[in-house]
Amino acid sequence: MMKGYLVLENGRVFTGKLLNDCLMASGEVVFSTAMISYQDIITDPSYYGQIVVMTYPLVGNVGFNEKSFASQTAAVKGLVLREATDFPSHYEMELDLITFLNRSEIAVLTEVDTRALTRVIRNEGALGGVITDSPKQMNWLVRKAKMASEELQGDLVRYVTRRNIMKFGNGRKKVVLLDLGTKRGVIDSLVRRDCEVLTVPADANAEEILNLNPDGVLISDGPGDPRAVSYAVATCRALLGKKPLFGIGLGHQVIALALGANISRLDFGHRGTNHPVRHFKNNRIYITTQNHGYCIDETSLDRTKVDVSMRSLNDNSIEGINHLELPVFSVQFDPEGYPGYSETGFFLDDFVSMM
Repeated sequence: MMKGYLVLENGRVFTGKLLNDCLMASGEVVFSTAMISYQDIITDPSYYGQIVVMTYPLVGNVGFNEKSFASQTAAVKGLVLREATDFPSHYEMELDLITFLNRSEIAVLTEVDTRALTRVIRNEGALGGVITDSPKQMNWLVRKAKMASEELQGDLVRYVTRRNIMKFGNGRKKVVLLDLGTKRGVIDSLVRRDCEVLTVPADANAEEILNLNPDGVLISDGPGDPRAVSYAVATCRALLGKKPLFGIGLGHQVIALALGANISRLDFGHRGTNHPVRHFKNNRIYITTQNHGYCIDETSLDRTKVDVSMRSLNDNSIEGINHLELPVFSVQFDPEGYPGYSETGFFLDDFVSMM
């Protein structure tokens, strides 16, 4: 392995070793506290355009299995690791981490002090960064890192949404899923609940959706700033009161915008599989999987008919909302409901019941 570097837009440089032949990548540098699910993270469309720092020190020990992918292809721009295992082992492993990342052309920097890097992000917020094999042109690298950060403020959904309508399952209830960058697990979870799922492109309008005669509409998760997808917000606003609506992740924020709330950016986002959330209805605390850099602005809810249903125990930010009059609700996390994976799958049950 050859020497490599992560150059941040603030001029900080972290040294490591390049794991593969992809010598350069640029993107927003964020960290995930997940101990497992690295396959899910690498292939999750909501991580599009990002360089992900894994805080867990050893990554890749069970290899890769296609059925664990969140989507068909890799979504991240790069990975920064403390250590990538040399000898993965699992009875379902189809290929190892390094082979998959090479095949997907994902830049990987290992042997990095990820604890120190995470502290920088926590203190200064998400930063643009560049993975490179040479730090010689420092001024140019810093400018490139800043540009990468600025580019991610635009519409990222257009890069990850489906281009055509696709059908999954043949259940009793018909769900139209507005695909802002959905994970495969959400579709599978609805199909298991006896739903027929029609995924439509992010720029589908309300008339096109209503012509499909759904029993309900799900606004999916996805990457980036919800304010940049004004077309999805307009579609959601036009559907209010006409069909039951359920939003997940980015879809949660899109619904909030459609209802008249504002969105603000978090300092360093929520990314990981261990985020505690309190549900006020039953006063239980759930450990959730999250990946987002924005949240609902608390002060803007006064002009909406919305009740806050859940809050983060880490920073008290809003994690769930219910409309007081319309069949509309949303959550900020992934309620996929896999056995052994999540205990918040009941939100999908609530959506099916609402339909």
